[in-house]
Amino acid sequence: MITRNFFLYLSQQKQLRRWMETHPAARKLTQRYIAGESLEQELAVCADLQAEGMFAALDHLGENITSLEQAQGPVQEYLNALEKIAARKLPATVSLKLTQLGLDLSDDACIQNLRKLASKANETESRVEIDMESSIYTAKTLDIATRLAAEFGHIRVVIQAYLYRSEADIAQMNQHGIPVRLCKGAYNEPAEVAYPKKGDVDANYIKLMRQLLDHGAYPAIATHDEKMIDATVRYATEQGIAPDRFEFQMLYGIRRDLQKRVVAQGYRLRLYVPYGTAWYPYFMRRIAERPANLWFVMNSLLR
Repeated sequence: MITRNFFLYLSQQKQLRRWMETHPAARKLTQRYIAGESLEQELAVCADLQAEGMFAALDHLGENITSLEQAQGPVQEYLNALEKIAARKLPATVSLKLTQLGLDLSDDACIQNLRKLASKANETESRVEIDMESSIYTAKTLDIATRLAAEFGHIRVVIQAYLYRSEADIAQMNQHGIPVRLCKGAYNEPAEVAYPKKGDVDANYIKLMRQLLDHGAYPAIATHDEKMIDATVRYATEQGIAPDRFEFQMLYGIRRDLQKRVVAQGYRLRLYVPYGTAWYPYFMRRIAERPANLWFVMNSLLR
């Protein structure tokens, strides 16, 4: 049986990544989940989503750069994206990983790069959404998010429900008025830091969702799990929490039926829409989350 950990292992194989990302069939392989390679393709998808009543979070794919010079590419890409989002009046934010901005190499350089983007987001009335990576980055990511949010606002940060520490982290973010995107978590974490059983992750997700709806600053409930969505809607209704006080988030190309249902019910929905050429790690994590997605990929290649 093909397991989730197998796909997560494949996502870390550099030679396989290089071959996959340059293969002629790559676009056909990824078109369900990736908007395209260019910012213009990305913005076109965001405009289509706007017409369907959905918001977007633009993600220029890439992570774990190996030199600070490499960070200038994604920084400029996100600056351009924020400018064009404003010019086209799209209901969109940008979503990034701090390792794209140099976190592995220099905290100071990473903060300076993020400062440029937070300032631009402030100027264009958008927001920077900071993705959460594996647990080795959690504390540092939250520290940087807190620091930049105090300077600029317009920052939202991801917290992962499968980590034991997340309840305390959400309390800290709520105290500082920093919006949180709550997700389950997509990295292969040891049992010492994360719940190994799905049932425990689900229970913690519901607990943290309630914590955010009660005390958070415009939280994002990020999930494709209908049970989690129904639990959120039920709790919000019971507590008299208006639909405009939070939003749901989902991934572009996954559960389109569920996406339409959420919007039809009058709730806000933002899709995480990735683009760029460095798509392989992201793509493999999507397969790992739901190995049944592999059969869709195989069918698309055979057609």
